[in-house]
Amino acid sequence: MNIGDASERSGVSAKMIRYYENVGLLPSVPRRTNGYRDYGDQEVAVLQFVRRTRDLGFSLDEVSTLLALWSDKKRPSREVKRLAEDHIADLERRIREMRAVMKTLRGLAKHCHGDERSECPILDDLATPRKASSPLTKRH
Repeated sequence: MNIGDASERSGVSAKMIRYYENVGLLPSVPRRTNGYRDYGDQEVAVLQFVRRTRDLGFSLDEVSTLLALWSDKKRPSREVKRLAEDHIADLERRIREMRAVMKTLRGLAKHCHGDERSECPILDDLATPRKASSPLTKRH
């Protein structure tokens, strides 16, 4: 099947299919005589697996590890569970950080009059230099 059909069946855009192939998550597929990639059911299954792992927020490195574990029918499940639990811990940390950010923003918004006045505690706070302390405050 061509990339459009593989995209439709897997739920992964053609652009992302090419990207996943380029970064090695999806092995290179054979090409037809006209030069187009020729995807099979196995490639679609891999793409569906990748899509699901990405939907759950796993990084590309984690997806690569999970793909290798999925392919190894003799793998112990403890490694898969460890990856899932590590990911849960990371998500919980990020949720705590996001809650702290929301609390800060709520406090700032509460003190902003939001009217015709030029004074704005939100902008004043944003302009105050601070030490970066978390990934959320390190954005460029």
